[in-house]
Amino acid sequence: MAVATKATGASDAATASKRDSEKELADLVPLAVDGSRRALQDIMRIIHPQVLRYCRARIGGHRQPTAEDVAQEICLAVATSISTYKDKGRPFMAYVYGIASHKVTDAHRALSRDQTNPTDEVPEDAADDATPEESALVMDGSNRVRALLDTLSDKARDIIILRVFVGLSAEETAEIVESTPGAVRVAQHRALAQLRKSLDSSAD
Repeated sequence: MAVATKATGASDAATASKRDSEKELADLVPLAVDGSRRALQDIMRIIHPQVLRYCRARIGGHRQPTAEDVAQEICLAVATSISTYKDKGRPFMAYVYGIASHKVTDAHRALSRDQTNPTDEVPEDAADDATPEESALVMDGSNRVRALLDTLSDKARDIIILRVFVGLSAEETAEIVESTPGAVRVAQHRALAQLRKSLDSSAD
């Protein structure tokens, strides 16, 4: 019971923290668009950890560019383009992850030209409210899981990364991938089942 209570408390704290970040971003973005450097610095402070989680889920090993390198590129791209940002009624993080997706694709092209052998690197921990199954997927981690993630459709892969690795809610993820919370949950369930089957097959 104590363990369950502790886990629930951690999940509630994480949810509250995300809500605070969303509200802070909503206040900061218009200021940054108008040229406030302080607001832009605060935005970078908020988005960098989430961007880094996304990159670590998509890019493994110690080859160049690293997940940290790509995360920096993404933040720089956000900073240099924010003056042209237009609020279209979607979360600002949807804009950030759109840039992130393109930068990661560019990084994969660069990595495909790198013939050195990568070193396995386990991603950061799963979200605080991840199920045991999802946590096991993350901790199995390394390049094997990243390779399996790339067997999913682009949308399914992003749903898994945003839900399991970044820790967004189904509602937040739905806004980013332009879907519905129900469809996100169904896609997540199917994608996890596919990944679990692939992991079981590779273990045989």
